[in-house]
Amino acid sequence: MTSKQRVQTTLDGKIPDRVPLAEFTVDFDTAEKIIGHETYFRAKAKSQIAFWEGRHDEVAESWLKDHIELHEKLELDIVTFPMATWEIPPETDDIAPRKINENTWEDKYGRVFKYSPITADITCVKDPVMEEKVFTREEFEKEPEVRKPDPRSWQIVDTVIKRFKDEKFICSPDGGEIGIVMLGGMERGLMELIQNPEALKAATQYLVYEQNLADQYFIHPDADGVLWGIDFGFQSGPLISPNMFKQLFLEPNRQRVKNLHDKFDLKVLKHCCGNITPLLDSFIEIGYDAYQSIQATAGMDICELKKSHGDKITLWGGIFLENIISGTQEQVREDVRRAMNCAKPNGRFILGTSHSVAVGSNYDNYMAMLDEYFKWCYY
Repeated sequence: MTSKQRVQTTLDGKIPDRVPLAEFTVDFDTAEKIIGHETYFRAKAKSQIAFWEGRHDEVAESWLKDHIELHEKLELDIVTFPMATWEIPPETDDIAPRKINENTWEDKYGRVFKYSPITADITCVKDPVMEEKVFTREEFEKEPEVRKPDPRSWQIVDTVIKRFKDEKFICSPDGGEIGIVMLGGMERGLMELIQNPEALKAATQYLVYEQNLADQYFIHPDADGVLWGIDFGFQSGPLISPNMFKQLFLEPNRQRVKNLHDKFDLKVLKHCCGNITPLLDSFIEIGYDAYQSIQATAGMDICELKKSHGDKITLWGGIFLENIISGTQEQVREDVRRAMNCAKPNGRFILGTSHSVAVGSNYDNYMAMLDEYFKWCYY
């Protein structure tokens, strides 16, 4: 079987030649060891600084070439396009943010950005513009502008997909995911759910319509599926109650999945960190074809999930990211054996790390995972 056939067979609930192997993504530090040179691919902070300095073409070239080289050297069955792999921001005449100290920047709008050495990412930690914004129902009762990918970004997607379309299962960019709509960011968005429900409901329906329209421009014609990445949970449970999720977001997410299933014949694979046990039945109702991440340290045990939901949805994960980062090679190998023993029978299983091969992963531990995988993967 090709990788494409292997994954498709698994998602259809049938038995492939071997368990598929895939990752949500492989971050830059591990990618550099695999391809043998520095890269902007999944180097989020490094790429952001390059964009501020106007080096867009340099990043675009790296994202294209290094994405292909990574998949040529790493035997993953699924090609994905998460953040910092394809979407180049527009070039502007704005002055680059001013560097305040080693890890902090401020732009002309007063927005403050900080670098995290743990995730090697730069995030906005203060946004006065958004803090002052008032969300109203009326602003979402309008015809949405049609979004299209810019040519430079689309060239990356198109070139990578054309290279692997006959070999691997392709998860294309798409119009977007509804998830849990957070107006104004996480902290404020949770408050808006309670204090501004009419605007929230209008925004959610607006996004369903807008994203369904955008699908036709963002989905590549050679795609096999999409991979959504909005998280729904903390370590201890869902971000909102299961009842609130069902009332506000189950149907909008179901509508988005239906659009991709019916109009584009695509599979929908759902990444979700945290403990989302109370939402699993909603995942089935929404129509997700696979659930990726399965964070064991948040109480999501793949063996228990296989018993409770493994006949209804493909499970993708099984390897503790924490063991990849700071465990021993034997602990990683044991993760592989345990996942294979409990999740491999009867199919509907893809092996991978919980979350991704994230920044800080131990290269030798990841190579031990791959080595052990090939000892146990065949049916």
